[in-house]
Amino acid sequence: MKTDKNILIAFLLNIFFSLFELIGGLIIGSVAIISDSLHDFGDALSIGIAYILEKKSMKKPDDKYTYGYIKYSVMGSIITTVILITGSLFVVYESVKRFFHPVAINYNGMILMAIFGVIVNTIAGYKTKDGDSINQKAVNIHMLEDVLGWIVVLIGSILMKFTDISVIDSILSICVAVFILFVSIRNMKAVFDIFLEKTPDSINIDEVKEHLLNIKGIENVHHIHIRTIDGYSNFATLHAVVKKYDYEIKDKVKKELKKFGISHSTVEIELEDEDCNDEKCHVDHGKVHHH
Repeated sequence: MKTDKNILIAFLLNIFFSLFELIGGLIIGSVAIISDSLHDFGDALSIGIAYILEKKSMKKPDDKYTYGYIKYSVMGSIITTVILITGSLFVVYESVKRFFHPVAINYNGMILMAIFGVIVNTIAGYKTKDGDSINQKAVNIHMLEDVLGWIVVLIGSILMKFTDISVIDSILSICVAVFILFVSIRNMKAVFDIFLEKTPDSINIDEVKEHLLNIKGIENVHHIHIRTIDGYSNFATLHAVVKKYDYEIKDKVKKELKKFGISHSTVEIELEDEDCNDEKCHVDHGKVHHH
């Protein structure tokens, strides 16, 4: 799995670039770039936390964590996304403030730093674009935010150099912040869906049931529960009712479930005249089943 390596590369690039920004901002005399260096340093810290949690998530299951440590990766996504949302709101606040109190900037210095910023953050964004965890998705949004932010700085500094209209920077910054806010909230919703054990959006339970009922020997299927533990690996538990016990049925059910991207399943086989002890067993998504 290369996800953790990609996050580490993004972390190192962010740390390096935040130091570069701080030094560059002090030389140019730009308060905007100095404040952005602090924002990027905060980004780097959150990515560092994401890296540690991603590494932790790769540990194998044990007696304490029988499902494994994969949820640590999801926790990393929450931390990163919360920092993103907070950062975006801060950018909106600072941009609105600059409408009323414009800051004098060395435009030539900004243009050079912006070109460098776009290059460095594009490399980091490319490295984190193909991840296999929701944690890396959040880190990639960070990279997207930084690339867009520096493109805005580049466009804004060129426009301001020739027009001397300083509010251009604030308008473009607000547009980027609102876009990142929208993407971050969508990512946070996906994380909440995982923790609330919602059925993955890519899976339709009625469709799964229909396929299972086509397996020879299965009379009914109920008590179906499908969830994801990390946004990628899907788990399922269900009861299959049969007239006559056949050990091959369980394998057929598991193979059918794999077609739906369900990698791990627990199947309980019940005979037709057997009483299901679970009181919720008889009701499956509003439909009553009789054994």
